[in-house]
Amino acid sequence: MKLGCIGDDFTGSSDLANTLAKGGMRVTQYTGVPTGPADSGVEAGVVALKSRSIDPAEAVAKSLEALKWLQAQGCTQFFFKYCSTFDSTAEGNIGPVADALADALGAHKVIVCPAFPGTGRSVYQGHLFVNDMLLSESGMQNHPLTPMTDPDLRRCMAAQSTYSVGHVAAGDVFEGAGAAAAALDAQHKAGHRHIVVDAIRDADLRVIGEAARDLPLITAGSGVALGLPANFGCTAGKVAWTGQSGKAVALSGSCSNATRAQVARHGKGNPVREIVAADVIEGRLHASDMASWLLAQEGLPLAYSSADPAVVRAVQDTYGRERSADALEGFFADVARLCRDGGATRIITAGGETSGAVIEGLSLDTLEIGPEIDPGVPALRTGPDLVVALKSGNFGAEDFFDKADRVLADQ
Repeated sequence: MKLGCIGDDFTGSSDLANTLAKGGMRVTQYTGVPTGPADSGVEAGVVALKSRSIDPAEAVAKSLEALKWLQAQGCTQFFFKYCSTFDSTAEGNIGPVADALADALGAHKVIVCPAFPGTGRSVYQGHLFVNDMLLSESGMQNHPLTPMTDPDLRRCMAAQSTYSVGHVAAGDVFEGAGAAAAALDAQHKAGHRHIVVDAIRDADLRVIGEAARDLPLITAGSGVALGLPANFGCTAGKVAWTGQSGKAVALSGSCSNATRAQVARHGKGNPVREIVAADVIEGRLHASDMASWLLAQEGLPLAYSSADPAVVRAVQDTYGRERSADALEGFFADVARLCRDGGATRIITAGGETSGAVIEGLSLDTLEIGPEIDPGVPALRTGPDLVVALKSGNFGAEDFFDKADRVLADQ
């Protein structure tokens, strides 16, 4: 294994694995830290953690455990993957985990770059944009767990990290890998350990990847991974895939603008059923009821709790944020398990927390990376009889659910 990756959620980890696989690396995604050695053919290992919204100290401990395992596999470079919308709070978890990994590796000049132009995420003048809007105006300011109200990544990182935060401007990146590397050196000499790097085009990400060739640690969204496979002598190629016939179901727990539009689109021609959070929390709706409904429908049925942010806030005010999140995640995990046990062979999920709950509910250990469904979302095989798609809330076109099912079933 050459490149060791640590992801702070399951959808983001599959996004990263997808990018590396398209670049020609042999990639395996692991759910949590494995207990045994990796297969000898794996060139990039992605350890997916559910650490984005947990206590910072716990997130650090899990990440360091993953780092230790990846080091034991022989990795020479490490990648901490977070969301392309930098999902975090003033307490973490991006800053504390990045600090801990940097300390453990003796790493300096640590790149900070969530840019992913293919999905509309760009970094310019140190600020994160979603399409033509600042992060704080994109809808992410309403996220129920990690509301993003400041688009300045330097301020965001400084609030979370114990180290000084620098910046490499777009002009340096535009001049190529040599200029970008020199700018990183200059920021390090100025006393900065974490360095926000501008990127507005895929070409910029490849430049950053080349400039990071000899850095022990990179922290970024999946976009920067575009430039990494070439550093290890890999070339892009078609990702092998065998689809899965049988019954398909879809589950959505994301409240992002993108997912809500996808749910609305899907409901125009497919069976859909809303999951009312209060019904789950108060025990009026059981996972067995929802699983039975999903398995009884024709086509691609969708069960969703993707509510308007105002509705989500009202639920949290009534029941508490942690209780609400735990109840819904547990519900989705149970529904997915019951659907699988009832014969579902294709499961599509939307939302980082939802996807993490589903993967844990299904007790999946390793995921084989398949073809890309939409930018950042690959098809995944979990075994001989089950394939899944794990979509970050903000990703995907409006017809994502139908498109995902076509790719998963493609023979």
